[in-house]
Amino acid sequence: MSLQIRPARRQNLNGRQKAAALLIALGSDTSATVFRHLQQDEIEQLTLEIAATRSVDVETRNKVLEEFHQMCVAQEYLSQGGLEYARQVLYEALGPERTKTILNQLTSTLQVRPFDFLRRTDAAQLLSFIRNEHPQTIALILAYLEPSQSAVVLASLPQDLQTEVTRRIAVMDRTSPDVVREVERVLERKVASVASEDYTAAGGLDTCVAMLNRVDRGTEKQIIEALLEQDPELAEEIRKRMFVFEDLINIDDRYMQRVLRDVDLNKDLPLALKVASEEVTAKIQRNLSKRAVENLVEAIEYLGPVRLRQVEEAQQKIVNLVRRLEEEGEIVTARGSGGELIV
Repeated sequence: MSLQIRPARRQNLNGRQKAAALLIALGSDTSATVFRHLQQDEIEQLTLEIAATRSVDVETRNKVLEEFHQMCVAQEYLSQGGLEYARQVLYEALGPERTKTILNQLTSTLQVRPFDFLRRTDAAQLLSFIRNEHPQTIALILAYLEPSQSAVVLASLPQDLQTEVTRRIAVMDRTSPDVVREVERVLERKVASVASEDYTAAGGLDTCVAMLNRVDRGTEKQIIEALLEQDPELAEEIRKRMFVFEDLINIDDRYMQRVLRDVDLNKDLPLALKVASEEVTAKIQRNLSKRAVENLVEAIEYLGPVRLRQVEEAQQKIVNLVRRLEEEGEIVTARGSGGELIV
C-alpha cells in the first residue's frame, strides 16, 4: 500500500492541520525554532502531518496566517489589559462572532491568577485602591501579587497595618473562590479588572518571607518586632526563613570570613556541608586557609552516615549566626533583587 500524499487545501482544517500548514508557510528555519519549544509527542504529530502534506496553496496559507496573526494580537491584548480589554478591542476590529471564537480558543487553556489586572497597576495607585480595605482583604490581594510589587505596597502601609497584614499572609492557606470573586468584584468598581477562574493557593509563610525579603531593613525589623509581641512562634518561624543556608553564596567574602571565625569548624561546619551544594561548599572553602580546607574535607569524609536532622540543625546554627552578626552590624547580607550592593 503506497502512502497517499494529500494536499493542504481542505475544508474545516483541524488544529493540527492548521499548525502544519502554518509551519510550512513559515519555512524550515522558523519551524525549527518553534519545534524547540514543543513536547516530543507534539513534534512527532506535527512532523507526520507536515510529511503527509504535499503543498499549501495560497488561499489556505493566507487564511492560516491571518488566523494566527489574529490569535497573536488577541493574546497581546490579554497580556496588556486582560480579558475584558481584549474583548472590547477585538469586537471593534473583528466583530462579535470572530471575537467570540478567538477568545474561546485562547481562554480554553488560559489560566489567569486572581487580581491579575493589579499586576499591571502602579504600586502607588494600587495603594490608594486598597489602603482602606480590611487587613484580611489587603493580605489576600498582596498574597496573589508578585513579591516585589507586594513589598512596595507593604512598606507604604501604616506600621500597625504592616504587622497585621504580614501576620494574616503568613497564616493564610486557601481562600474560597466565592470570597476571591467578591473581593475582585469590589475592586472592579475602582479599576478595570478581570474576573479570573484560577483560584490556586496563595499566601503562607513562603509568600510572606519572599515579600519581607524585598522590603527595606527598617520595615522588616518593625514588622518582625511587632510580630514577636503578637505571635512569637510565627515571628520566629518567619525569621528562620528570612535567610537560608544556601544564601551563604551571596555573602561578600570578607563577611564570610567573619562568619567562619565563629563557626565550629570541626563539628558544625562538616555536618552543615554534608549535603550542601557545590556552590556553597566552594564559597566556604574559598574563605578558609589551605590547611583548614584539608581538615574540613577529611572531617566530612570521616562523618559517615548522619541523620538529616543533624545536618539541618548544624546549618541552622550557622544561619542563626549570620542573622546575629547582621543585627549587630558586623556583616551585611544581600537583600532582595539586587537592590542592595555589598561594598
